[in-house]
Amino acid sequence: MSPANAGAVGLAGWSLLVLVLIRALVLPMPDGGPPYPPAPPGDTVDHYHGTAVADPWRWLEDLASPATQQWVSAQNRLTESELRKLPGRERFAASLRHLLDYERQGVPRRENGMYAYTWNPGHAETDVIRVTRDLADPGTVLVDPLAVRADGTVSVGDFVLSPDGTQLAYGLSDGGSDWKTWRIRNVVTGVDLPEVIRGAKFSSVSWARDGRGLYYSRYPRRADGSYDDGQQVAVYFHATATDQAGDALVYAVTDHPTRDPYATVSRDGRLLLLVIQDGFLTNGLYYQRLGTDGPVGPVVRLLDDWDARYDVLGNDGDTLYLLTTRDAPRGRIVAIDLSRPAPADWRTVVPEAGLAIEGAALAGGALLVQYIRDAHAEVARFSRAGEPLGVIGLPGRGTVDSLDGDIDRDEAFFRYTDFTTPRRVYRLDPATGNLEPVGATPAAAAGAGVAGAGGPAFVTEQVFYGSADGTRIPMYIVRRADLDPDRPHPTVLYGYGGFGVSLLPAYSASRIAWVSAGGVYAQANLRGGGEYGEAWHVAGTGRDKQKVFDDFVAGAEWLISSGVTTSGQLAIWGGSNGGLLVGAVLNQRPGLFAAAVPAVGVMDMLRYQTASLNARKWSSDYGLSENPAEFAVLRAYSPYHNIREGQCYPATLVQADANDDRVAPWHSYKYAAALQAAQSRTGSCTNPVLIRIETRSGHGAGASLSKIVAEYADQWAFVASATGLGR
Repeated sequence: MSPANAGAVGLAGWSLLVLVLIRALVLPMPDGGPPYPPAPPGDTVDHYHGTAVADPWRWLEDLASPATQQWVSAQNRLTESELRKLPGRERFAASLRHLLDYERQGVPRRENGMYAYTWNPGHAETDVIRVTRDLADPGTVLVDPLAVRADGTVSVGDFVLSPDGTQLAYGLSDGGSDWKTWRIRNVVTGVDLPEVIRGAKFSSVSWARDGRGLYYSRYPRRADGSYDDGQQVAVYFHATATDQAGDALVYAVTDHPTRDPYATVSRDGRLLLLVIQDGFLTNGLYYQRLGTDGPVGPVVRLLDDWDARYDVLGNDGDTLYLLTTRDAPRGRIVAIDLSRPAPADWRTVVPEAGLAIEGAALAGGALLVQYIRDAHAEVARFSRAGEPLGVIGLPGRGTVDSLDGDIDRDEAFFRYTDFTTPRRVYRLDPATGNLEPVGATPAAAAGAGVAGAGGPAFVTEQVFYGSADGTRIPMYIVRRADLDPDRPHPTVLYGYGGFGVSLLPAYSASRIAWVSAGGVYAQANLRGGGEYGEAWHVAGTGRDKQKVFDDFVAGAEWLISSGVTTSGQLAIWGGSNGGLLVGAVLNQRPGLFAAAVPAVGVMDMLRYQTASLNARKWSSDYGLSENPAEFAVLRAYSPYHNIREGQCYPATLVQADANDDRVAPWHSYKYAAALQAAQSRTGSCTNPVLIRIETRSGHGAGASLSKIVAEYADQWAFVASATGLGR
């Protein structure tokens, strides 16, 4: 979709558009090193509500053009030539290989006594799917993506067991793409059915309870056989052992241009639940009765006011259990009788509390509720009547993820992690609250560089600081225990601040590699996240997006004023929405930092929505340039549009993935080209601007172990050089 009142015109007469008048086909690097690759600015100008905005590197949006491909290759050659010179590269690579070499296991899914789970022995390029009937027995490998592509760039995207446990639907991602190719494999024989299901993205599949087929959402198919993610998805039913071309249309949204339906079959097989998605603040919920041959009767629009979030936890007959933000910005759990669905008749099972609810699960006769307490996880049990049954004793102050249970199962599972503890699966007894670890102890299996495992001991502390408007912001700081706290050290500040995503303590081999080398890692819990509920999220969206940047800057200033680091030792890092954060803050406060790593970022805030319908849904956080008031806000902080000539920017390593079909890589391409052009014109500034473009991974996903090692070895060597780590 084109911006409102947008059009391309020549540059004549537009004296304000000085950026596109840069006379450079080959731009010198600031320090006299190899020149930046040619990136001639074009003459594209868009008009938004009477305002002319130059877009000189629009040509880089054509990802398949020879000019863009040549630019990508040339940039990668330059980046490799520069990173090759850095002394810490091999040291970080060795550390990362060691830190990643431990057994990793995903949360198991169970159907009819059969478990399926992802597994990696530690050194494998990508995870496999194993199946077993006894979690004390690792079982057998059922799906190995290395059999599809030996370099590890095909990965498991998702998998779902059939209700009888005899078949596994599994989706593979090629090169990190969000597109998944689904197949169905016999659990006993290991043989796939002949069909292949394509056109699915961002969604799973849901089996009919009799196992005769599955429901899924897919995009419309173009004449050339590809699928159009600029359009809405529709729900289809696929009967096993049939060609996808014969799949039956089940439901499509026909009265709204951007809402997408996704279907789930209830555990008892009586309801087809249709979650209608459009953005990140509200959604709809419909349902249809199921008979022996599929849906029967009309689609009932149970929740169609678009006034809150509604997440289905499960059902007990005609009673639905939902986690919702309606009249409860920190979340509550309600029970809705489908025969009396009016909000006045809802039963509040778990009321809103002082803590935000991040997730919940029905498990046997209990409700498991995952809270956030000052940016760390807490899990409590309740009866289905709402009676409190106590708080689960977690291993520490960290993160709980993948909480999974069902009303007809006597067990639940989740993974626990914190900054120095690799993820581990736990089985929870819903009746007693007792925990039992599943699988190998990750740190002991690898000597993964955490306290007690033969590596350096680490210290994690949490601090609170005031933002520009006085709001209290939490921040975690992780460092080696033997670092002198009275001296400043090279530090990386990480943030996200968007879409209600909460940043809780979680283990990352890449971060531990930095801390093990003597660096400090800081993680700020900015507004726009979900740490304190929906109000905290909304406070960092739309016209208030600047508050997220203010929170991040205030965190940097606190680290400096408290003596943790100095401006000359401080780097900032963030990915996706966090890449936008880094780009915006880099423009607003360039002198505050020594280095920046904006990864797979949303950098052109005026055109982000043109990439796909999914990208357009980000407008619930960002707004749209088509709206005059929102355009003014977006234009004021858009990283691509606020780079200033004459300003010396910190050493910057832009990270991009050529296969990224969530945040289009042209965001990073255009931003890097603009920043290189501006930096090269600043004669006294010696800070390099590089872009590293991975060609066989997607939006930070799908990367093989080797590619992960290479990416972060490059990143930390670059940051170490800029901040003085190891000098």
